[in-house]
Amino acid sequence: MSFESEKHADDYWKENLRMMLSLLCIWFAVSFGAGILFVDELNAIRLGGFKLGFWFAQQGSIYVFLALIVVYVFKMNKLDRKYNVHEDHEEPDEFEDALEEEFTN
Repeated sequence: MSFESEKHADDYWKENLRMMLSLLCIWFAVSFGAGILFVDELNAIRLGGFKLGFWFAQQGSIYVFLALIVVYVFKMNKLDRKYNVHEDHEEPDEFEDALEEEFTN
């Protein structure tokens, strides 16, 4: 990864850390808040026959975590393109040639 300047590198990592911290705060709020703190209030609601607080504690926080991973991937790809450090700079023909060369030997 090659940045245009030291300032670009610093800005990139600041944005990366800010995004990561915000996503981790969302995950913490869902897993700890919905699964532990507000479980009694959420248990008054049923989802698929299960109490909602139980569902968040057992499965909901995992689904939210997986969704946050998808969001992180899309946001990081956007950030990489913004600072011109993305990895998909090869042309498709070059990639196919490299694959063919790798697997024919």
